[in-house]
Amino acid sequence: MVLWRPSPNCGPRRDGLLPSLIVIHYTAMESAEAALDRLCDPAAEVSAHYLIDAQGRVTQMVEEDARAWHAGAGEWCGLDDINSRSIGIELDNRGNHPFSAPQMDALELLLQGIMARWRIAPQGVIGHSDMAPGRKSDPGPYFDWARLARQGLAGLAGCDAGPQSPDFDSFRSVARNAGYTAPTDDAALLAAVRLRYRPSAQGPLCADDYTPLGHTAMWT
Repeated sequence: MVLWRPSPNCGPRRDGLLPSLIVIHYTAMESAEAALDRLCDPAAEVSAHYLIDAQGRVTQMVEEDARAWHAGAGEWCGLDDINSRSIGIELDNRGNHPFSAPQMDALELLLQGIMARWRIAPQGVIGHSDMAPGRKSDPGPYFDWARLARQGLAGLAGCDAGPQSPDFDSFRSVARNAGYTAPTDDAALLAAVRLRYRPSAQGPLCADDYTPLGHTAMWT
């Protein structure tokens, strides 16, 4: 069952755009109720279409055909105004701990419905950090992207080997082909790709950082 708590922080999608992306966030707040209060507060000027709490309860705040204010500045695959192109899902999580099993179960069910209704491909399910590298880090290193990918609910990691002598010019080119087109510096780009595909990785750019981008380069 989906609960309904309308947020005033929404409007029509611009230029006749329809959802082609789903952006996943974490709330970074102490409780789901506190997050709902903020997402429904007109003074906050933020919202999302859905929030899923740690027990798996789903609350809808904005109709799917409307524009919620969740993504902010950023870009994906050369496209901006992500709010007009996406459906935003907030997960009750502070960003420093794993996501609960009931929450992930509810997310998977919700994704299945949204993707079917709007014909959104798995490659269209992205994190806030993917479209706003350097500015946002959610859903963070504890989010199980591989679990979604195994069920066709997110893009698969690739298997193409990177160069023996990696450099940021070539890495940026591969990342752009995978959708990472938002303006950012080299360090923030690497951090965003690692958050999505190699959250435990540290240190300088290496050949393994290219590997997960091989099967995601479907946007060109």
